[in-house]
Parts: sequence; structure tokens; C-alpha cells
Amino acid sequence: MDMQLTGKRALVTGSSSGLGQAIAEALAREGVTVVVHGRDEARTKGTADRILAEGGRVEVTVGDLSTAEGAQAVADKALSAGTIDILVNNAGAYDQVGWMDATPEIWAETYQTNVLSGVRMIQSLVPRMRESGWGRVIQIGGGLAAQPMSAQPHYNASLAARHNLAVSLARELKGSGITSNTVAPGAILTDAVRDLLWQIAPAHGWGDTWEEIERAAAESWVPNDANRLGRPEEIAAAVVYLASPHADYISGATLRVDGGTIRHVN
Repeated sequence: MDMQLTGKRALVTGSSSGLGQAIAEALAREGVTVVVHGRDEARTKGTADRILAEGGRVEVTVGDLSTAEGAQAVADKALSAGTIDILVNNAGAYDQVGWMDATPEIWAETYQTNVLSGVRMIQSLVPRMRESGWGRVIQIGGGLAAQPMSAQPHYNASLAARHNLAVSLARELKGSGITSNTVAPGAILTDAVRDLLWQIAPAHGWGDTWEEIERAAAESWVPNDANRLGRPEEIAAAVVYLASPHADYISGATLRVDGGTIRHVN
């Protein structure tokens, strides 16, 4: 299917690795000029080099979106070559801190990194989208927004905020030609997740081979109907679809790509 994205420009925040990298590469394959973003210059340029090697068009912007100054610098660089038509707010962070150890300061830092970073990008880039009469804003959320665990309460809450602001933004953008949606991944097999599973597998008795470990993790750690972990490319495919003109009639929606992890949401 022709996704009709050739000639568009996209900023994918947090695209120096993991899900963001897969999203940036998938958009580039559809003819999008992708602005790759990260905090580490070498890693960010590494993603850009991968896209260039495949014949894609790419630009680079480096900065910390959790600060107003850093976010403004990133936005200015992204806009310096033209309007950003597609904004993918992927940048974020999580940890393994529980309720009693998650201090108010940690909550505030998480909110800055996972929520306000996206707000800053929206406020910087959406006005130019309005002028052109077309645009896409896509948040990368997660199932924990709707069905949180006892662990990582600050992270769960930040995901819920990302889901909520996407719907509010869709209402704000009514009739503008710009849509606002969320892609909600389940457990996705990034390099970091693979490393984590290898580390914790012996304690859980999940087996010795990767096939055994993934199957056991999908049964007991993140139960889902697909009986496996998702791949970054599957999240990227959902983003590409929502970014395309084929999704003109979708706004304020959450597209779950989680293998059936989330069974029911009130």
C-alpha cells in the first residue's frame, strides 16, 4: 500500500535507539524526511547513518526535552528546514522505583521527561501545522496508562497523562486537518528488554534458550494472547499508518499494539 507520505517531514523524539529508532527508519522508508532526535550525539548520528545507508532523507537534532531551553533548541533546529508535518512524541524514561521510594522529586522529574517534553514539542510545532492545514501528532503511550501496576507508579501516571493529552489535543485541533492519536505498545523486545530478560530469567526458571525465555515471559511476566513479545517494527507500522492520509478519519484514538495484553478498559 502506498502510504502517501513522500515529501513529508517528521520529528521522532527519542529516536537514537529502541522504538524511536524503528519508527524513524520506517517513516524514512516511506519517503519521509526524518529529523532524528536524541540526547547523545553519537547515538543519534548513528541512527541517522542507518537511514542514510538505506537511501533515506534525514536530519539530526540533539537536546534534552525535559528542559524548556533544550526543547526550544530541538524545535528550532527541526523547523529550520521547514514545517514538521508529523510529530511523534516517543522520548521518555522509566525505572524500577516503587511507591515508597518514588519521592515527589522523582515524580516531578518523570513528569518533566515523559509529559512536558511532549507538550513543549506540541506547542512549538503544531502552529506551523495549522498554517499548512495538515499534520499528525502521535504519542507513544502504553497499556499501563489504563491498567497500572503497583510498581513504577510515577511512570504509570505519566503514561496516563500522555493518553489524556492526546485526546484533549484532538478536541483542540477539530477541523484543522491535524489529527492527534496514541499508539500504546505492550511489552516490546528492544535491546534493553532483551538484556533484562536474560538477567532475570534464571531467578524465574524460564529456561536456557531465548525461545524458552520469551515464551515463559509472555506467559507469566506480560501475559498476552499472542504468546510472545512485540517487535519494534510492529509499533513503527502502527505509527506509519496513523501518520498517513489513510488515517484522516482517526483522531483522539488509542491504537493498542500489545498482543491482547489489555483485555478491558472501562
